[in-house]
Amino acid sequence: MCDDDARLGRRALFVTGAAAALTLGSVTFARGADDMHDAETRTVRGTLPPGSPDFVYVPVEVPDGVREIKVSYTYDRPSVPAGTPGNALDIGIFDQRGTDLGGRGFRGWSGGARTEFFIRADEATPGYLPGPIDAGTWQIALGPYTVAPQGLGYEITITLTYGEQAEPVEPTYPPERAKGRGRAWYRGDCHLHSWYSDGRRTPAEIAALAREAGLDFINSSEHNTHSAHAHWADVAGDDLLVMLGEEITTRNGHVVALGVEPGTFIDWRYRARDNRFGKFARQIRRAGGLVVPAHPHATCVGCNWKFGFGEADAIEVWNGIWTPDDEMALADWDSTLVASVRENGRGWIPAMGNSDAHRSPDPVGYPQTVVLADDLTREAIQEGIKAGRSYIAESKNVSLTFTASGGRGRQAGIGGRLEVDRDTPVTVRLEVTGAPRCTVRFVTDQGVLFTSAPLPVGGSGVVEWRTTPSYAAYVRAELRHEAAAGPLPGTPAAITNPIFLGRS
Repeated sequence: MCDDDARLGRRALFVTGAAAALTLGSVTFARGADDMHDAETRTVRGTLPPGSPDFVYVPVEVPDGVREIKVSYTYDRPSVPAGTPGNALDIGIFDQRGTDLGGRGFRGWSGGARTEFFIRADEATPGYLPGPIDAGTWQIALGPYTVAPQGLGYEITITLTYGEQAEPVEPTYPPERAKGRGRAWYRGDCHLHSWYSDGRRTPAEIAALAREAGLDFINSSEHNTHSAHAHWADVAGDDLLVMLGEEITTRNGHVVALGVEPGTFIDWRYRARDNRFGKFARQIRRAGGLVVPAHPHATCVGCNWKFGFGEADAIEVWNGIWTPDDEMALADWDSTLVASVRENGRGWIPAMGNSDAHRSPDPVGYPQTVVLADDLTREAIQEGIKAGRSYIAESKNVSLTFTASGGRGRQAGIGGRLEVDRDTPVTVRLEVTGAPRCTVRFVTDQGVLFTSAPLPVGGSGVVEWRTTPSYAAYVRAELRHEAAAGPLPGTPAAITNPIFLGRS
């Protein structure tokens, strides 16, 4: 074993036009291996100070004849004062094709979920991409997520194993269609994590839970890696559509790429101040996906959404178990609806809800987005989500029908517009099942204008309200459980997208 001291005195600082990055001195190996040994190991140590760049790269000179790369790492976790973040160090790797933003060199990322990984031609640690181990300069990517006042001391051990490479495995991907029911309401959960990032469940376990939750579709959304894409084909079926995506986890918020083409990788190494998000949002759409900012008011470091909603196709306003930050996300989204009224409802952004389930006991399908789509295909589901023909429900038990009618027999449903004159009487009607003792609230551009008595203990009921387009430019429905003590309303059982009222 050979030790290298990768102190900051041996660094080169460069700015890429996005975030600043730090490149340390290279780690070198012999130009191959003789008959006396088939592996070599190097260990590098260093310390990153507070205020380090978002990403630190450790170049590794990989010679010919390598069949496996293995990396392990540790770092210090000193005590810190109350309210001060401690050390957290993410890790990943890029191959000889380089670390250019959005380039082809990405080979895997595990964030802080793992302390070691390997890559071979035929197999790799979850989160990493199997494939050829070509000679050249590889880069171990360190992400100092937070750094304690004492600094972040780390140790990285790199082992190269020599020999003939295995045959690469051709990836297989799930089909883009399942056996649907034609135009119907389909239930889905589009924000899920398996052991291919920081989750603890296998794809098979997630699929089983999705079926138990009554879901028709799900979306793979691992943090900063598409390595799971090739591992869902065996669990998809006629009864479950599996779409492929990624949760792009930047330092200024997270965004779900929903339903991209298989093998699509979206980079995450930028902040809002770098003015790069629009480029990668467009890449998501070119790859056939939707751009969905996730948990925009979450309180974890780097989770709060800072990029604005100009590129969003939908907004995740309900993320897992309902918390005050979901209430903030809902209010923020409602403000975007009010702003869209000035444009006659054009360009409004629909809401959706997902579980963000990682491990037991996180429930898959709580909440779930219920979409009116022409069929159970990737394209049809995405079209329904983007059009706002959807509502969010806490479980498969909750179903609803929400309409507005007026004029000469005209009617509109969720995500639609009732085209009537501004003073035409309009009847808003909500039919509900599966929401015992929940209260119905009708929310408009003025706020909550109607609140019902609690539904019966059987959970079914019909609630109507009358208004005009001049009084309410749009109306959406919320089903709320009984409120606990405090100023906030009870947790939701369901939230609909709006129906716009009046002529466009």
